[in-house]
Amino acid sequence: MNATNDLLRAMKVSDVVRVSRKEDARKQDCVEMLGSICESIELPDFIGKFGLQRLCLENAYLMFCTASSSAKLHMSCPIQLLVIDEAAQLKECESAIPLQLPGLRHAVLIGDEKQLPAMIQSKIASEADLGRSLFERLVLLGHKKQLLNMQYRMHPSISIFPNREFYGMKILDAPSVRVRSYEKQFLPGKMYGPYSFINVPYGREQFGQGFSSKNIVEVSLVDEILSKLYSVSRKSGRSISVGVISPYKAQVFAIQEKIGKKYDTSEKFTVSVRSVDGFQGGEEDIIIVSTVRSNGKGAIGFLSNQQRTNVALTRARFCLWILGNESTLTNNKSVWSRLVDDAKARHCFHDAYDDESLAQCIKRSATALDDLAKLQSNKLLSFENSIWKVLLTNEFLKSLETIIDSEINKRVMSVLEKISNGKFQQDSKSENLFRQEDIDDGLSLIWTVDIIKKQNHYLQVLKIWHVLPSSDVSCAEKCLEKHYKRYTKLKIERCRYICSQGNVVVPMRWPVKSCLKNDMISDVSRSFALLSVLDEAEVQSSKTSLMNLFKIQEFLYKCNSNHIC
Repeated sequence: MNATNDLLRAMKVSDVVRVSRKEDARKQDCVEMLGSICESIELPDFIGKFGLQRLCLENAYLMFCTASSSAKLHMSCPIQLLVIDEAAQLKECESAIPLQLPGLRHAVLIGDEKQLPAMIQSKIASEADLGRSLFERLVLLGHKKQLLNMQYRMHPSISIFPNREFYGMKILDAPSVRVRSYEKQFLPGKMYGPYSFINVPYGREQFGQGFSSKNIVEVSLVDEILSKLYSVSRKSGRSISVGVISPYKAQVFAIQEKIGKKYDTSEKFTVSVRSVDGFQGGEEDIIIVSTVRSNGKGAIGFLSNQQRTNVALTRARFCLWILGNESTLTNNKSVWSRLVDDAKARHCFHDAYDDESLAQCIKRSATALDDLAKLQSNKLLSFENSIWKVLLTNEFLKSLETIIDSEINKRVMSVLEKISNGKFQQDSKSENLFRQEDIDDGLSLIWTVDIIKKQNHYLQVLKIWHVLPSSDVSCAEKCLEKHYKRYTKLKIERCRYICSQGNVVVPMRWPVKSCLKNDMISDVSRSFALLSVLDEAEVQSSKTSLMNLFKIQEFLYKCNSNHIC
């Protein structure tokens, strides 16, 4: 007993809870209360974690655990009452684990079969209903269930559609959400009221990671709305929590990449970007739903899933703003068609072009996507009158896709045109292969001089790797170092080689099957490089001297190969 008492006396606040800089007095009181236990009760001495665990379980009246870890409760006193929360999200086999506890007399299952079920990866298992919950099975068998018919989260303008669509108007709004003070206006205009469907007519639906869908125009609109909300929060000192939900993982990833870490350091403005599945059970002040789908066929895929739609529409406290393509969503007989019709009937339907900043955002995004499509079709660029060829990597195109802003695209293309004309640093002694050009908005362009094979020559080109925040440059360079470790020493030397004429750097060329030694080839290639930037008249006058140079070096090589020199 003495060892146990000493352990309790030695306990500190930091041993039990995480203490912030501003110590919570209630946590301190709790720890002091725990410390006083040793004065009022006698505890047996025990050795090791297992002994302590057994002692707690044998004397506990309330135990909280996951369904799978409930198997460990067999060592406890017989449990009489079992409560399974989120029971509709558990597979039947998972619910069976706690139901086998000895001494069990009553079981209460709490859940909502109209929201997301358990996750099943196998399509075959899903078709065999192996993902069905015990809760859902009991409902289908006609077992009586009690409906908790009062909702305390959503503004009535948000709750009315899911209430009618999924619950037959059986859910009541609590008095606390019906008071006038529960109606919040975070941004000016009817579009940003408690409930809005914002039509995005010119979205671009495309495949992202893992064949999941994404819509870059909607990504840009989400970013613009978040920026406006952050500005309001910062100026007013108002605390705002925002959730961004999309059914598609590629869209979630694209939005996360777009906003980056902009809001991570803000104490009063928080943003959570997750899939529908990741948001079940969560809530925020404002929810922005990105539906993604935008096509002429009216194809919306698993967006039509009613359980997934129910979750997405019931996470907001004060405002729910839905971004979607009206034409696509109404060209089928799903819940989304009814949602759009309901928004129109309630005068909650708005066009994105009604907001000037959103209209400009759509225009910039559409232009940027067109520019990107052109670049993707021709990855080896030649600007007019340029000296260098510009090779665009997939990594660069992906980084542009993340930014999607026509103004930034113009700045990037301007930088590319400048360096393609040989206007960059001429330091040939630098050990670093990577070069960095600053672009506005805290972005940097990462590129290198590289070698490609073109017909019978190896040619120096400008290889463009990334456009990214300046703070991420060092991390990107570390990743690129792994790529260049596969290059031979000779190839690395050729990448580093600088040939300049005045203030201009010109590309080098090396014959693939060289008949000369490396140093001789270098000289001849330098001559070729210099010729490439001379005027036409000067080129004609230089042909004779260049041919003479070839003959001299060819003779020297023959002499050397025959051991004459």
